[in-house]
Amino acid sequence: MHDNITKKYPKIGCCGIDCGLCPRYHTSGLSRCPGCLGKEFNEKHPSCSIITCCTKKRGMETCADCKEFICPKMQNWDSADSFVTHRNTITNLKSIKKNGYDAFIKQQKMRIQLLEELIEKYDDGKSKSFYCLSAALLPIDELKQAIVKNISQKETGYDKKQQAKALKNAFNNIAEKNKVELIYRKKA
Repeated sequence: MHDNITKKYPKIGCCGIDCGLCPRYHTSGLSRCPGCLGKEFNEKHPSCSIITCCTKKRGMETCADCKEFICPKMQNWDSADSFVTHRNTITNLKSIKKNGYDAFIKQQKMRIQLLEELIEKYDDGKSKSFYCLSAALLPIDELKQAIVKNISQKETGYDKKQQAKALKNAFNNIAEKNKVELIYRKKA
């Protein structure tokens, strides 16, 4: 089947996952993911039934373009996987369907810029995945406020490890207030 197909927006998964905010997208080396159907995607990932249905069979960018959205395959997609950023897939697709790709990409670019700042300035060597989840799942205005507050702490002499700890605490507080889990918990 059409294994060399690419998408116009590889930072947006067919399923609505925000690939541009994934830790594997922001990794250097062989394990780096190019985004959904980005360059060399097929060599790095097993086949995906959502990609097969959405792009390979129907020629669409995402499931938001489908007249059958939300189909049975997507019905519980946002809660079916332990990959935490799946939690926003349906919300992302609904946003694309309602407001279009340009509006979604504008918001995504802001989130990616925040994430890149977090990784560049505040990663203590073990916070990248946490920052990716925070950037994907938390309200953007509250993320910005927490970063601005952390910048003022930086000026008071916090080292990178202390800055990362302060940001993690701030992001966890934002998550708790918004009833967002930044980790996967198996259901009992």
